[in-house]
Amino acid sequence: MDTAAKQLQAEVGRLQHELQTLKAQHHSEDDELITISEYILKRLEQLNVKSIFGVPGDFNMPFLDYIEDHPTIEWIGTCNELNAAYAADGYARVKEHSIGVVVTTFGVGELSAINGVAGAFSEMVPVLHIVGVPSTTQLKNKPMLHHTLGNGKFDVYTKAAENVTIAQAILMNKTQAAAEIDRILTVCITNARPVYLTIPMDLTSEKIPAKRLKVELSRAPPPNDPDVESYVLDEIMELVDDAKQDIVVLVDACAIRHDLRQEVNDLLVKTRFPVYAAPMGKTAVSEEHERYGGIYIGSVTDPSIKERVENANLILSIGALKSDFNTGMFTYHIPATHTIELHSDHTLVRHAKFPGIGMKSLLPKLTERLSKYQEVASRIPVPHYRLDVPKESDDKISHAYFWPRVGKFFRKQDIIVAETGTSNFGVLDVPMPDESVFVSQILYGSIGWATASTLGAALAARDKHLGRTILFTGDGSMQLTVQEISTMTRHKLTPTIFVLNNKGYNIERHLHGLNRKYNDIADWKWTSLLTTLGDMEGKMSKSYTVRSKSELNKLLDDEEFASAGKIQLVEVIMDKYDTPRALQAAADLTAKIAAGQAL
Repeated sequence: MDTAAKQLQAEVGRLQHELQTLKAQHHSEDDELITISEYILKRLEQLNVKSIFGVPGDFNMPFLDYIEDHPTIEWIGTCNELNAAYAADGYARVKEHSIGVVVTTFGVGELSAINGVAGAFSEMVPVLHIVGVPSTTQLKNKPMLHHTLGNGKFDVYTKAAENVTIAQAILMNKTQAAAEIDRILTVCITNARPVYLTIPMDLTSEKIPAKRLKVELSRAPPPNDPDVESYVLDEIMELVDDAKQDIVVLVDACAIRHDLRQEVNDLLVKTRFPVYAAPMGKTAVSEEHERYGGIYIGSVTDPSIKERVENANLILSIGALKSDFNTGMFTYHIPATHTIELHSDHTLVRHAKFPGIGMKSLLPKLTERLSKYQEVASRIPVPHYRLDVPKESDDKISHAYFWPRVGKFFRKQDIIVAETGTSNFGVLDVPMPDESVFVSQILYGSIGWATASTLGAALAARDKHLGRTILFTGDGSMQLTVQEISTMTRHKLTPTIFVLNNKGYNIERHLHGLNRKYNDIADWKWTSLLTTLGDMEGKMSKSYTVRSKSELNKLLDDEEFASAGKIQLVEVIMDKYDTPRALQAAADLTAKIAAGQAL
């Protein structure tokens, strides 16, 4: 054999060896095994989850070991499971492109969390509820275990969860574990709804193949049928022409929940149509945008905004969620014949419904077609909405003064959390700076939600390097979930908390029972809370009480206070019967409905 032949033979041998090595490595990678717990955490890491909320219990602690040992995911132990669910909700809202995660124990823990999970379902927030449950043997044999009802029915808690989650995975063996975990996580991120996962104690350390982790979960919604989508676009364009391009865009909650902020912004840039927002869609578009005109809430709306929206020839509604408080007690005066509605899984063109034609795919194509109207749309006047601080004769802090004044305190990228009721209605009229995020629970409306949600919101803001986290809540609401101040302090979070002290449940007073004792509460020494709940030495926090406009202004103008370097609480003394404009209007409408009067 000559030299060249020997060299060729050697090279073939070398290449064969490399191929065998690569095959072995590939085979080794495919055969890599990890525990079910590690698999879950790897998937959550891919979804950019950095905090998991919950309370330890004997059935979930084997899984908690894996969370605590994880290098990039932090365990955030809360004071109770309800607050953990609220915090996971707040985390998901602010983090975006991620989900919230709450871990509870079997039975007592998961039932405590279920109200918070229900709120996330109602408001379309992606939350994963993981429940540590008894061993697979115990689940099959059903002994009289603690945390059960004592009747052998181990599935009652799962049945409860089925009503407030969009998908469930009940792990009973390792064979299908990875596929089941992937299934519910995919449903969670594509539908923006909570899902439920149980992990038996004896499966937490069981090993399964890791190869599925090489393919990240798809966030894409189901594709639109191209023929139907094209027909829908033609129908919309015909309506636009009939409307003589007199179009108003109305943005709502689902534009946020289904990740449409960028697509909506592109629509505004390329068409320059006037844009307004529903309460649940607040900050879906920049409120500093020159084509932004304010908040539309049906008959509760500022009259000038109401006229401009309702007199438009055509409304392009994006992500509408038509609940009572979000629509001014169902007082939208916009006929269906003047409306196009884009939703995550269907489109409405006047009275015609097109199932399966989702807005994520449809809106960019519609934007391109509508861009030719930019010059005409630019001529539609949109008076920039502003809320001036009123001049009042006395020094008492009124709602009419307070909300416009704190509006001047807001900064770019602030996270602004408002509690159900008074704070929600008060802050709605306040224009917010560019890139700020408004967080509220207008549909579900569970009082106390905002304080615990602020824990999650502040952690998400820290993850994303956003601005300050600012909470507005009432004295009554805060008494439900105040414990989580200690968790915020423990994790060195620095929210600014405004507590409106008006001696009870303000929204309830104005809806029913103005002078009833059931709307009164015990007063607390609010300025002692931060040092009681975590900051024992008083070095990490600061508290204030403001009783007058002058005291409020002095505080809001203070640079050290505005810098939010510490967790801060501001007790705002307000009149027992004073209430925001929008809340009074909603209460008046509610009274008319109760009396059977036409709206």
